[in-house]
Formats: sequence, structure tokens, C-alpha cells
Amino acid sequence: MVKKLVQTWRWYGPADGVTLQDVKQAGATGIVTALHHIPHGEVWPVEDIRQRKQEIEAAGLVWSVVESVPVHEDIKTRTGNYEKYLANYNQSLQNLAACGITTVCYNFMPVLDWTRTRLDLEMKNGAKALYFNWIDLAVFDLYILKREEAAEDYNPEILAQAERRYNQYTERDLAELQRVILMGIPGEKDIEPGDLLKSIAVYKELGKEGLKENLKFFLENIAQTCTENGIYLTIHPDDPPYPILGLPRIVSKWEDFDYLLSAVNLDFNGVCFCTGSLGAGNAGDILRIFDRVKERVYFAHLRNVRKDETGNFYEADHLDGDVNMYRVMKALTEENRKRSTPIPFRPDHGHQMLDDLHKTSNPGYSAIGRLRGLAELRGLETGILGE
Repeated sequence: MVKKLVQTWRWYGPADGVTLQDVKQAGATGIVTALHHIPHGEVWPVEDIRQRKQEIEAAGLVWSVVESVPVHEDIKTRTGNYEKYLANYNQSLQNLAACGITTVCYNFMPVLDWTRTRLDLEMKNGAKALYFNWIDLAVFDLYILKREEAAEDYNPEILAQAERRYNQYTERDLAELQRVILMGIPGEKDIEPGDLLKSIAVYKELGKEGLKENLKFFLENIAQTCTENGIYLTIHPDDPPYPILGLPRIVSKWEDFDYLLSAVNLDFNGVCFCTGSLGAGNAGDILRIFDRVKERVYFAHLRNVRKDETGNFYEADHLDGDVNMYRVMKALTEENRKRSTPIPFRPDHGHQMLDDLHKTSNPGYSAIGRLRGLAELRGLETGILGE
């Protein structure tokens, strides 16, 4: 029998407009979710975990991956109450394992979980996509956030275009730009500009090397819990994979993953292989990165992006972007053949399209665009496997 990847779907819990019944109709068998109502840094209670798991299993599905157990900012900066939050993180991992959930995704991005400048870029066919634009980022950075030394991070052409665009934008345009950039994960609190500026100052002092050391420190301090409880931790790459707003990036390219896996060379220390995040900066190098991390890939996000000459990018159809998804899927299925436990993947993001254009949904997580993506990826896998 041919061994296939586990097809999963991100679900934001009972408040998600996409229901578990919708997920079943899309063809996924696994759910990727989290307890978004628990504040960052607090312990995930066993009772809450069991309740969510029961809801998922009652629908005939399986809670395959936790995405994410957020890492508190005090841990990332190793300041304040970081020892308390490390203890809480270890306890949350133990509680998840006690409920039979052992694959956990997380990220180590400073402050912002992900960054886009627009959520509704219209495609030629009328569908809408998420978009990152350097000029709009500079408008926010220079004229809304007003970060010191921001101008040093942009080339003269971007600065000139940002000034022109700022002068053309209305107050409503600027407010929407701020809302999009500072948007948190659905169900969680958005970032405030003042808090962001304070954090930027902290990370400027810490620097890239300091953040790398703190990631190593974090992993070393949860290693025993993960090893004893059979937990596989999967780090999500930076999104986008380059410094923005003066914040360092440490999980963006081949060298970063080489450091990560070498610094804490234990089986629990794994990678969430996200082709969209990596593709925004490493589309030509993505298979080299996979070859370095493949034995530690415990989860995969499959989506595509298309960049222009400036480095702006939009999220393309899953099989139509700068990332060669055929080659990625081929490499992923080859690695999956070697596993006793299949690798879970999900169609990451998707265009807002068809009937979903008239609905309110979480950015990137409307139903029909992901349904299309899952169908395309499932077909690609079946074709590669030959059955």
C-alpha cells in the first residue's frame, strides 16, 4: 500500500466560520488548531485540551497538530518573567502529551506572528489574495509608526515612492494599513503601535545573535519535557523571511536551519516546512533547505508566492508561483516513504473566491480557496506516487 501524507486543515475553533463539517467535505482527515483563548504564556489546562479534542473527534476528525503554542516575548528576549513562562510552556507540553497530542508547531518571530500589507489584492480572475508590498511597509514604518532610523532600512527609490504614496493616502487608507500590519492571529489580541516600538528597542539591543542564543536556550529548557513525552516540536520559518521594522530574523534561510538543528541536535527539535514563507525569499534554494532539514520535518505548510523585481509578493495559486510545487511534493513524498508515521501537511492559505467573496473569513483561511489548494496538492501527490 502506498503511504500518503496526512491531509490536514487549520481550524480556529468553534468561532471559525469554516466548520468541522466543511473540513470533512473538503477531504481533510486531520485538524490543526490551538487554544486561542488562552493568553500567551499561560498554561493550557488539560480540561480545555480534552474539550477541544472531543469536539474534533465527535466530527470524525483527528487533532493532528497544535498550531501554535505561542512562545511568550519574555522567553524570546530572556527578560522579565521568562523562567515562569518556560515552566508554563513545559507544563502545557506535558498536558498536550497526556491528551495524546504530540506534534506542536511554534515560531520565534519577534512580536509579529506574520506580516502582510494588504489582505484583498484582486487577481485577474476576481479572486483575492494576501499581499506584501515594501512601499506600503515603508509608509507604515516612516509615517505611522515613526520608528527612529527607519529610513536607513529602505533604498532611495522605495523612500521616494513611500513619500508619494503617503501623500496620496487618506486617513482611512492609513488606518487600514495599520490594522493589517498589526493584525494578530484570529481570536488573539492585535499589537498596539506603542508596544511595537518598545519591543523594537528591546530587539535592537538584543540583536540577531542574541535572539539565536535565546532560541537555543528555549529549546534546551524544553528538551527533557519533549523527549520524555514523545513531543515533536516544529518551528515555523519567519514570515516574511527577512528583517522588517528593525526586527531581526533567525529562521529564514539555509544557514539558519543549519544552526538550529546543529545547536540542539535532538530528534524533538524539528521544522515546519513552509513553502510560502521560505519561497518569499528562497524560492530558488528551497529544495536545498529541504534536503538539510528533511529528517526533522514533522509538519508542512504548502502554499505558493509570486514576487516582482522589487521583492513585493502575493500569495499565488498553490501550483502557480515561484516555488516548484511538483519538486517540493516529490521530495516530501520520498521522505514520507521512509517514515513509520506519515508527515502531516495542510494547504496553507488560499484565495478568497466564489461564494467566499461575500463572506467574512479569517485572512487566508476562507474555505473554497483552501479546498482548491488541497484538491490540487492531493492530485499532485497521487500523480507522483502513481496510485
